[in-house]
Amino acid sequence: MKRALLSILFICTLVGCGTNDSELPTNNQAEETEKDEIVQPNEHEDQHEEVEDEKNPNEYENTEYGFVFSLPESWKGYRIVEERWEGLGITEEQSGKVVETGPQIVIRHPQWTEETPRQDIPIMIFTLEHWEALQKEEYSVGAAPIKPKELGRNDEYVFALPARYNFAFPLGFEEVEEILNGNPLKPIK
Repeated sequence: MKRALLSILFICTLVGCGTNDSELPTNNQAEETEKDEIVQPNEHEDQHEEVEDEKNPNEYENTEYGFVFSLPESWKGYRIVEERWEGLGITEEQSGKVVETGPQIVIRHPQWTEETPRQDIPIMIFTLEHWEALQKEEYSVGAAPIKPKELGRNDEYVFALPARYNFAFPLGFEEVEEILNGNPLKPIK
């Protein structure tokens, strides 16, 4: 009798502690963070390299904008944070006003936490027109007098690294510098 009662209690505990899978975010759903950022888990982070012709889990492929970004093994399980850059007016009448905006993709190290942030890899995305206007100094995208560094381009977009993206020298900034020195961004459109 005790054994049957314990078995029923154990099963009820398991059922009661279970989670409804429909409430869990999937790899296709985005999480919202405190900073109104959209975080999308790496779609490859739970996959193993079982099939040789599967995509490399250490490559971030963005089909919307048309680029692939290669990462070292230590970044397996990275996350993507979607942000927006703002272009501020330079002329006297527009000074300090947001005159342009565009997407920025941030590749976040899998060991990044609120308590111990690590160096992100930010990629600003400009249309060709926005990039040309920035080069003509029609607006500014940061406090530094240095323009973003072009990482690559395709027929529609220019991908750039913000000036002073690592000015605080957070944990992992050396690794990110090494990654960037290897020209990891390849356009695919």
